[in-house]
Amino acid sequence: MIWTTKVIKKTFNEDAHSTETFMVANRTIGTGLTACAVISSWLYSSALLGATLLTYSYGLALGVWWGASASTMITFMSYLAIQAKRRAPNAHTLLEIIRVRYGKSAHQLWIFLCLLNNTFVFTSMVVGSSTAVSALTGMHVVASSYLLPLGVAVYTYFGGLKATFLTDYVHTCVIMIIICWFTLRVLVVNEIGSIGALYDAVVAVGKEAPVAGNHDGSYLTMRSDSCLYFGILHITGNIGAVIMDTGFWQKGFSADIVAAVPGYALGGVASFSVPWSFGTIVGLAALALEKTPVWPTYPNAMSPEEVNAGLVLPYVAQAVAGKAGAGAILLIIFMSTTSIASAQMIAVSSIISFDIYGTYVNTSPTNAQLIRWSHFGVVFSSLFISTLATIFHAAGVNMTWLLYMIGLFTCPGVFPTCLALLWKRQTKAAAIVSPIIGMACGVAVWFGAAYGYYGEITIESTGGTMPCLFATLTSFLVPLPITVVVSLVQHQVFDWSVFGQIEKVKSDKGEPLQECTDERGSVDTDRASYIKRMTRWAAFWAVCTFAGHVLLWPLPMYGARMSFSKSLFIAWIVVSLVWLWFTLVVAIFYPLVDGGAQQIWTVLMGRKVGKSTSPTPAEPGDLDIPVHGVFQGPKVGV
Repeated sequence: MIWTTKVIKKTFNEDAHSTETFMVANRTIGTGLTACAVISSWLYSSALLGATLLTYSYGLALGVWWGASASTMITFMSYLAIQAKRRAPNAHTLLEIIRVRYGKSAHQLWIFLCLLNNTFVFTSMVVGSSTAVSALTGMHVVASSYLLPLGVAVYTYFGGLKATFLTDYVHTCVIMIIICWFTLRVLVVNEIGSIGALYDAVVAVGKEAPVAGNHDGSYLTMRSDSCLYFGILHITGNIGAVIMDTGFWQKGFSADIVAAVPGYALGGVASFSVPWSFGTIVGLAALALEKTPVWPTYPNAMSPEEVNAGLVLPYVAQAVAGKAGAGAILLIIFMSTTSIASAQMIAVSSIISFDIYGTYVNTSPTNAQLIRWSHFGVVFSSLFISTLATIFHAAGVNMTWLLYMIGLFTCPGVFPTCLALLWKRQTKAAAIVSPIIGMACGVAVWFGAAYGYYGEITIESTGGTMPCLFATLTSFLVPLPITVVVSLVQHQVFDWSVFGQIEKVKSDKGEPLQECTDERGSVDTDRASYIKRMTRWAAFWAVCTFAGHVLLWPLPMYGARMSFSKSLFIAWIVVSLVWLWFTLVVAIFYPLVDGGAQQIWTVLMGRKVGKSTSPTPAEPGDLDIPVHGVFQGPKVGV
């Protein structure tokens, strides 16, 4: 990745020592690479490990709920991304928007909220990955916690966000190929043999050890109380994890204006398949294989500690493919960890450089100073998260606990953040007070519910489904009525054109940094109407995805009170596999079709692309007045 960054700098005049390149990749990322980055953003190692262990525990309904928690939020983020381009086209981070609208006090609160979000998301991934790596290799879990993010810090230090997009693509290619191979390998292993044989084995397990809260105790039913509770919890938690993650906003800022909405929409729909297909097949296969001699713990079943640590997937890998399978799973855990870690490091470094150093330490920073502090942020985040993961290991905190409780701390700022970009009447006082009260109420409900259900407040009790569910919903919903009521009482109206105060970072010579772009980045008189049309498309896809993946699919099947027949189960698995291979095509081949192949060929041939000029600056605000220029974007929505 370091070598690739240098080649790109030489070939396309892209320089990671430019803040615009390091932070927002010159805002020229195309649809294919944006979609791939979105898919990669949900290939968390904790998602691969968590979807399998929860399917093993509760049944096949879990995969659908997990997939819905990813796809619905990604498509909604496409709406927020195009709104950000519409009203604050020069922004680098979410926190810049908050500071310009509400001032430094709200800005400082959002720094805390966003860093808290990035900390828990990053740490949960490292905790799960390091445990899995330790189980597969024998490496000490502390060494794994520090070594996993180390290589990421090196290439992110040199390459910035563009290196993140490149590693997203490379790692996603490897991950998707292994996932597609592994799902087929699991189905044809001698101990299973076919989809129908997997069905028979899981039915037998359900009769021997029925699942509490499932229809007839079956693993093969959508009528699962535990899966429903987890679905609500995870969808709500992921809303906070996405909206309060500055990394997702940076990917929106970095996308070409014609790529933001279709890239997020396509990536969101495609990302649904991984937890659904992979989690369902591998999780159910664990139930079937646990009774056979190939299982690593045979003749004993997995202990609750092993399950909660996320070892279902590593054990299945060893059972179906021996050392080769263990090596393959080790590789995708490493790839998914490094890819997500790179995005998290960029997000944290942007907060440290732009929003802490550039706002409170040096109010007139140069480009070189911002880059220096961005590099410091990359190194700091790597060491801090590894240390925190080590502390969690020592305290007995596992990946499942972090997975369930994370929404409590990511959700309080959701509604105030969205309204900062979507509602003129939200006031500064409402934006500050509502998330504080929401988090306080959430923590109170969390501890109260844990004590009410289990009679004590411990790590185990606070990791229970119901305490975490009630606490997450409280911290998510309480801020909405508070911010609306306070805003209506104060009766203030914000002028969107104020976002025009956000400017591109100037070079060390005092001139605006130029961007490397192509025809797609040019601007013309149709830009205003084009952005408004894309906004409507983004809203349409967000509503349709939520309706389809939540309201029309799992909920009616939950109410049906039925267990799957063999024919329905076979069709279910086949459709999930087709969707999984569609995701592979989108992630690997579409970026090549969308200009990637030509750029790769240019790099291989050693040709140097001449320096391009900066595109015409976008007008801030609602863009009701057309911007003059020549816009080459498509005339259709998606």
